[in-house]
Amino acid sequence: MTESIHINFGGFVPLSTVDWRGRSVCVIFFRGCPVKCWYCHNHTILTGEDKRPIEEIKDLIRSSSLLISGVIFSGGEATMQPPALFSLAEYCKSMGLKNGLHTNGVYPDVIRKLIEKRLIDHIALDIKAEWNLYTVRGKERAVGKQVKESLTLCTAAYHAGTLPGFEVVTTLFPGYGEEVMTISRDVAPDVDLVLQQGVYIGIRPLDIHDLKKIADTINRRVRIRTRSDGEISYEGNSSCGDAGIREG
Repeated sequence: MTESIHINFGGFVPLSTVDWRGRSVCVIFFRGCPVKCWYCHNHTILTGEDKRPIEEIKDLIRSSSLLISGVIFSGGEATMQPPALFSLAEYCKSMGLKNGLHTNGVYPDVIRKLIEKRLIDHIALDIKAEWNLYTVRGKERAVGKQVKESLTLCTAAYHAGTLPGFEVVTTLFPGYGEEVMTISRDVAPDVDLVLQQGVYIGIRPLDIHDLKKIADTINRRVRIRTRSDGEISYEGNSSCGDAGIREG
């Protein structure tokens, strides 16, 4: 029987060593996103249509299978296309590959089903703003409640062991320090909080020293991610001990 599921396809990276810490993976980009952040580096796939049969994407995964140990579903927003996402996740599991998801968390029911079906091994939840500021562009519909629900269910699954890997990512530009303090209060202490350098034409990016200063205000260990320095684990200096940086 011919597979009838299609994906609105955004792109494919056959081999990446930077999208899942400690793993070599391929990356599948899903086209379309309800949030459409102004700084998104994948802005060309936030809209539009490129429908492909799911078997074509499975062939791409198979072509990389000798080089990888996992697959990242990214976008755009992969959880906007549940049938394609579930089909690909099941296929990857059948090949013995680990599955990772980069998501904005706007569709918690899809994330919950992935976890319940044991189809996902790692989730990077990109929290972009304080809960009361979250809206879907164009419709101006508030979605902070949905994102907070995704954070809650991922945290619970991580603590229960049904979600082996979980991290929260927030992308920072000058002037965003106060939002990080608010977001960090809702992220459990044992969940990795990643402060990611935002890059956009015409705006000076925060460097690693700027991001350390922000980290020092929230009194917790974080991971700091920049283009020039890669990713480090930073202990901060707001506690009684000395500041410390751990590589990796």
